[in-house]
Amino acid sequence: MPHTRSAKKNMRKSEKRRLRNRATKKGIKVQIKAFIAALEGPADELKKQYNLAAKKLDKAAAKRVIHPNLAARKKSQLARALHKKEQAPKPA
Repeated sequence: MPHTRSAKKNMRKSEKRRLRNRATKKGIKVQIKAFIAALEGPADELKKQYNLAAKKLDKAAAKRVIHPNLAARKKSQLARALHKKEQAPKPA
C-alpha cells in the first residue's frame, strides 16, 4: 500500500486509467466482432461497420491506449475483408 500522498494519488489515477483503457479496448473488440458478423450481410452495412471500427481504432491509437501500428494493422485487415466482399461477384 502507498504511504505518501502522491503515491496514493498516483494509485487512484492509475486505477481510473486502467478502467478507461479496458473499456476502450473492449469497445474495439466488440466493434470488430460486429464487423465480422456484418460480413454475411450487405456491403453497405459492412462499410458502415468498417468506418465505426476504424474510428475506434484511430481514437485509441491517438490516446496511446493501443499501439498505432496495431491500429494500422487491424484497419488493414478489416479493409482487405471489406474489399474482398465488395469485389465478390454479385449473386444473381
